[in-house]
Amino acid sequence: MKEYKPEHIENELCFAIYSAQKFYTKFYSESLRDFNLTYPQYLTLLVLWEEKRPMMIKEIGARLKLDTGTLTPLLKRMEKDEWVTRTHVPEDGRKVYIELTKKAVDNENVIKNQIKTCLDSIDMTYPEYQNSVETVKSIGQKIKKVDETLESR
Repeated sequence: MKEYKPEHIENELCFAIYSAQKFYTKFYSESLRDFNLTYPQYLTLLVLWEEKRPMMIKEIGARLKLDTGTLTPLLKRMEKDEWVTRTHVPEDGRKVYIELTKKAVDNENVIKNQIKTCLDSIDMTYPEYQNSVETVKSIGQKIKKVDETLESR
C-alpha cells in the first residue's frame, strides 16, 4: 500500500475499528441494561442460543476469541444472575459445561427484539449492514493470516 502515510489518527483503519467497537459496546450496553447483561455476556448468550446445547468453557472461548481466564468470572456472574448453570465434569473438575437456564431460554426473543430495536435506530439498510459485517470479517481474516505467518517464524 504505497499511498499509506500515517499522519492523522482519524485516518487510521485500526483507530476507526477501535472507535467503532467502543461506540458499539456502549450502544449495546444501553439496550442490555434492562436485563442486567454486559455486551460480552450477551455475546455468550448468543453462542449458547445458537448451539442449543451445553458447551464447555473452552468451546465458548474459541467462538468468542476469549481465554478461560476472561470467561470464568463472566460466567460466574451470569450464573449468579441465573442466565446459565455451570456443571463440573466429575472425571475432570477442570472441565466445566455451561448451559442456559430457563430464564435465558425464556428471554431469548425478548432480548433479540430489544437489540433489533436498537439496530433499527441506526440509519443503515440491511444490505449495508451485511456488507459492513463482511468487510470487517474480511479485514479480520487478513490480519489473522499475517499474525499466523508471524507466529510460525
